[in-house]
Amino acid sequence: MAPHAVARLRAARLARSSKPFLARGGVKGARCPACRLVPSHCMCALRTQLATRAGVCLLMGDIEALKPSNTGWLVADTVTDTFAFAWTRTEVDPGLVTLLADSQWQPYVVFPAEYAAPARVVPQLAAKALVAGAVPRPLFILLDGTWAEARKMFRKSPYLDRFPVLSLEPNQASNYQLRRSRRDDHFCTSEVAALCLQLADETRAATVLNAYLDIYSHHYLRAKQQLPVEPGGMAYLRWHESLQLAW
Repeated sequence: MAPHAVARLRAARLARSSKPFLARGGVKGARCPACRLVPSHCMCALRTQLATRAGVCLLMGDIEALKPSNTGWLVADTVTDTFAFAWTRTEVDPGLVTLLADSQWQPYVVFPAEYAAPARVVPQLAAKALVAGAVPRPLFILLDGTWAEARKMFRKSPYLDRFPVLSLEPNQASNYQLRRSRRDDHFCTSEVAALCLQLADETRAATVLNAYLDIYSHHYLRAKQQLPVEPGGMAYLRWHESLQLAW
């Protein structure tokens, strides 16, 4: 498959770097450029792209696309219409401006309601009805970075102020294992994307994306522990079940 939006963003960021990016923790040495895992644990053969009516737009912190633990990459692996742009306070990528002005899309900024003016917030149940009946396709804008970076993006991106804020209220805990958060209500980017897809009635894509995160976490952690993957384990079982649903 051709490089997706996050892979292209990563390549552009690496081209601007004056020194190699060294991820903290995890495994060392050569990594597969397509899945970011060590070659012995490569999972490129499992990549499955799905066409969806909903799209995902990732606004990514400066080095987020370089981190092996970034899960926005998994969203781009799975959802065909995934867009990715580097965020800076002083400049806006012209491609992002064009995307947000495209009449085929209805953008939603996905962020907690407590940080937005009440008039902008779209409640979860109302959002489902709105998305299901809207003519424009829903475009979920995810602020992909650390929590501090995400809050800064939300405050200092005035071009997003005209769009509704979709505030998610998940009823389950995060399963993400590759980074730790100080808050129990924080979800990784691919989990947030899956929740949005579920809200847009993209059940099969949401299921595949969640299973894909499980597979990636399994490969990543087994490589870190210098252990082989377990093709018969629960992660693979959920993955195969999700593909049966998808097809």
